[in-house]
Amino acid sequence: MKTATRELIDLFARTEDRKEMEVLFREIFTPSEIDTLTLRWQLLKDLYEGKTQRKIAAEHKISLCKITRGSKLLKAKGSYLKRVLDDLYGDG
Repeated sequence: MKTATRELIDLFARTEDRKEMEVLFREIFTPSEIDTLTLRWQLLKDLYEGKTQRKIAAEHKISLCKITRGSKLLKAKGSYLKRVLDDLYGDG
């Protein structure tokens, strides 16, 4: 991983205040980049909820290709994203 990438991860990890994180997002990312990240997170939540890839594609007016990566990530053994979604939205 590139040094700049690690530094950026460290920056996000040390920003604990929600309002400061919002400011950081607005200062680092363009509105379009934020929309892209938000869509990716929504796709992961939709997949986690059990929606089909076709239904997600239709709802968000995107191609199935954009959804496939998220589906693979959630199915991968030891997926961190799956654990996070379990913690946030799991039944218990």
